[in-house]
Amino acid sequence: MKLGFRIKHYFYNAFRELFVHHHGSLAFRAKLYALMIAVNEDATVENFIIVKQQALKIYNNDTDRANLLLLSTKELVNKVKENNGLGIDSLIQSILHDLRAAPRYAKKIDVAALKAFLEHTYDDDTLAYQKNILEFLQTLQDDTLEIKNNKV
Repeated sequence: MKLGFRIKHYFYNAFRELFVHHHGSLAFRAKLYALMIAVNEDATVENFIIVKQQALKIYNNDTDRANLLLLSTKELVNKVKENNGLGIDSLIQSILHDLRAAPRYAKKIDVAALKAFLEHTYDDDTLAYQKNILEFLQTLQDDTLEIKNNKV
């Protein structure tokens, strides 16, 4: 990545909530991607390529925003892999917390897009775990949207 982007990313990290438009939404998406990647102990660079490609679609080819999503996802995955205060369970709890605080985030769960990670999983146990996570996320989305619609 370019030096200018790295410097900008450093400042965005330091003051992320101030500088990044809709930071909560970006962070929520990063948690979803990180969850799918982190459960795969044999995750490869292809997983992050998927994140970048999907981010470009989500953000209409805004490369800065796509890179921020990619880097946020990488940070979360590294925290999980290094056991640095974040595990799979705490990541799931964080997603649940975010949805309770902002039920509109349920619309950002794109299970069809997250299925792309299954193509790069070669261990049967990990594949089953990822499928269970996708099922959980779909149920979570459906339940959250149903509750939200019943309140309206």
